[in-house]
Amino acid sequence: MASSDVAAVAGDTRRDDLGAARRFPLWLYVPAAVAVAVLVLPLVALLVRLDWTQVPAAVASPAALQALTLSLVTAAIATAVCVVLGVPLAMVIARSSRGIAAVLRTLTTLPLVLPPLVGGIALLALLGRSGLLGETLGVLGVRIPFTTTAVVIAQTFVALPFLVITVEGSLRTAGTRYETVAAGLGARRFTVFRRITLPLVAPGVLAGTVLCFARALGEFGATALFAGNSAGTTRTMPLAIYTAFNGAGVSEDIAIALSLMLILVAIAVLVLMRSWREDAPR
Repeated sequence: MASSDVAAVAGDTRRDDLGAARRFPLWLYVPAAVAVAVLVLPLVALLVRLDWTQVPAAVASPAALQALTLSLVTAAIATAVCVVLGVPLAMVIARSSRGIAAVLRTLTTLPLVLPPLVGGIALLALLGRSGLLGETLGVLGVRIPFTTTAVVIAQTFVALPFLVITVEGSLRTAGTRYETVAAGLGARRFTVFRRITLPLVAPGVLAGTVLCFARALGEFGATALFAGNSAGTTRTMPLAIYTAFNGAGVSEDIAIALSLMLILVAIAVLVLMRSWREDAPR
C-alpha cells in the first residue's frame, strides 16, 4: 500500500473517531469525570500520604519481606493449581451443550459474587476440624485450616474463576473450525488439544494466568477466616496491611508501602493485559 493510501486511511480513522465522540451528549462527561475521581482520588490520597523517604526501610523490614515472600510463593502455587484445573474446566464449559455450560459457568463464577468472608466460612465448613471432609482428614492426621496450605486453597478458590472465564472466552472466540479439520484428517483428541487448541488460546491462558496471580496476591477475606493471621505462616501482604492498621505486627508506614506494592502489581497486570490485547490478531 502506498504512503498516500496509508495517510488517507489514517485520516479516515481519525474522522471516524471524532464522529463517534460526537454521538453522545456532552453532559455525560460530568458523571464520567466523577466516576474517574471516585476511582483515582483514593489512590492519589494514598500516594500523598506515603512518606517516600521511609519506603525503602519499610519494604526491607523483616515483617514486610516475610509477608511479601509468603504472598508471592502462595500466589504462584495457587496460580499453578488454577492453570492445571482451570484450563480443562474452561474447555469443558466451552465445548458443552448450552444447558450444561450454563450450570458450570454459574458454579464457576459464584466465588466472584460471594463476599470473601463467606468463601472462608465455606472452606471451614468443608475442611475445618468438624467440616464435611475435615473430620476424615483429622482421623488421618491431616490438618489444613490455619496453615500455609490453607492460604493456597483460599487463593485458589477466589482466583480460579478469573482464569476459567478468560480461557473460556478465548475458546469460544477461536471456535471449533480448526479442531474439526484436524480431527477429520485423523488427528487424535489429545493431539488436537495440544497442537491446535492450546496454541489458539495461548493469549487467553496467559491473560487469565496474570489475572489469576494478581487476584491471589490480593486475597484477604477467605484467607483471614480459613487460614488465620499467623506471622510467617499465613500472614500475607493484605493481612499484614490489616494487622498494621489494627496496631500490631508492622508499622503504618510498612502497611502503606505494602499497599503501594499491591498497586504496582495491579498496574503491571493492566499493562501486560493491554499489550496482549494489542498484539492479538484482529
